[in-house]
Amino acid sequence: ATGESFDNNAKFVFVGAGGGSLALLQKSGIPEAKGLGGFPIGGQWLICENPDIVQKHQAKVYGQPLESAPTMAVPHLDTRILDGKKTLLFGPFAAWTTKFLHKEGSFLDLPLSVKPDNLATLIKIGISNLELVKYLVQQGTQSMQDRMQVLHVFYPAAKAEDWKLIDAGIRVQAIKKTDGEAGIVHYGTEVITNEERSISALLGASPGASVSVNIVLEVVKKCFSHLLDTPEGKARMKEMIPTWDEDLTKPESGARFGEVSRRANELLGLA
Repeated sequence: ATGESFDNNAKFVFVGAGGGSLALLQKSGIPEAKGLGGFPIGGQWLICENPDIVQKHQAKVYGQPLESAPTMAVPHLDTRILDGKKTLLFGPFAAWTTKFLHKEGSFLDLPLSVKPDNLATLIKIGISNLELVKYLVQQGTQSMQDRMQVLHVFYPAAKAEDWKLIDAGIRVQAIKKTDGEAGIVHYGTEVITNEERSISALLGASPGASVSVNIVLEVVKKCFSHLLDTPEGKARMKEMIPTWDEDLTKPESGARFGEVSRRANELLGLA
């Protein structure tokens, strides 16, 4: 990056900047951004690179969340390929932070996101989620021994010398007014679109592969419905997603579902 800034005019803007989306949405000045806030939660993982241990585990295994833990903090032991090397990851361990971005963020991100229109929402969230804040602080101040005790539930023979702690990304949970409440934390994703349908922003904690296609389709349907109604638009969508205009949940679609499933397994190398 050169650091050079420039202006550009566009009929439509999609804001998908992870933890940086909230600040950009607030700068847009659209009414739909009023009252929105963000609650950052940092993440850490235990990682093992010992090949003798790694080769024994070829799966992703989930456990049960602690009573005090948020829903996205379910512990799991995964086989991962990091920098071309097979490793084991265990976690996540949450951590308290005020940064919205892991590398380029500032500890002022959270304070600077507080505006007159979302102050009441954030205060309500803070008061009603004291246990969550306490949990995050406790997680961030755990010793290696504390973390190993959690790992021993999955892998009783684990030794501390085979594992190290690494920092992961930061999830900025979306906060907004809902059903008359002063505020509520949303642990999934939120797509905010203005009335003119000229800007959409993705807020929340799950911008990965599991939801990305669905999010894009939601934006396309909402902001470009006039294009989808044309023969060209329908043909283009059908080309990218062969089942675009099909309801595979219907009983009579069983054969078609099986065909699509087999094709997907072949492409993913699972067949």
